[in-house]
Amino acid sequence: PLKYAIGDELYQGILFLCLVPSTVQSSVAFTSIARGNIPGAIVSASASNLIGVFATPVLVLLLMSGADGGLHIDTSVFVNIALQLLAPFVAGQVLRNVPGVSKVAGAKPTSYVDKISIGLVVYVAFSEGIVMGVWSSVSWVAIVGICVGSVVAVYGMLWLTSFTARHLGFDYGDQVAIQFCGTKKSLASGLPIAAVLFSGGAGLVIVPLMIFHQVQLMICSGRAATYAAKRPENTW
Repeated sequence: PLKYAIGDELYQGILFLCLVPSTVQSSVAFTSIARGNIPGAIVSASASNLIGVFATPVLVLLLMSGADGGLHIDTSVFVNIALQLLAPFVAGQVLRNVPGVSKVAGAKPTSYVDKISIGLVVYVAFSEGIVMGVWSSVSWVAIVGICVGSVVAVYGMLWLTSFTARHLGFDYGDQVAIQFCGTKKSLASGLPIAAVLFSGGAGLVIVPLMIFHQVQLMICSGRAATYAAKRPENTW
């Protein structure tokens, strides 16, 4: 019923959204604000992104192989995604051991590089959508429905991850990291992956991801601030 209500491309976009790895920057940032386990958040979010380089195309092939929109998956897909997402990560890990690089990397101006890059990714995504007429081709009813569904999904996953972490005996810091790393999706990773997988242009497929990304930031920022107010110091 959902597929017929919102159309095939938006439906495929929701499926693609579910297959995208977690964010790194916002997961770590929210965990830090909430006084959670920052190293744990870094490791888990980074692992999700690294696994997603290979797992996301495979899952898309298994679950969306019959989709329209020019879905294209072969060996070159994994190579292109690895060059765009994995290669910069590996280069950073190698260069951090070069004498003098760590001092430069720790300088205040460089701290804005990742923020600016993610901002550019979002800007390019929305701009490309406008140029391609994506937003004008989506009804306001569908947009509202995706927004409402995103809100429900984020709150539902926040509750599920919190409930699961508590009942498995994790302490406060780990509970926070599990919540923020386990509820979000990466626009910075999802857009390049979609551009590679859908040779005819991602089109409407990326709309649910772009909407969900904004919704998750607003909800999780409020949740992190609430946790920080209740726990002003790291006591876990």
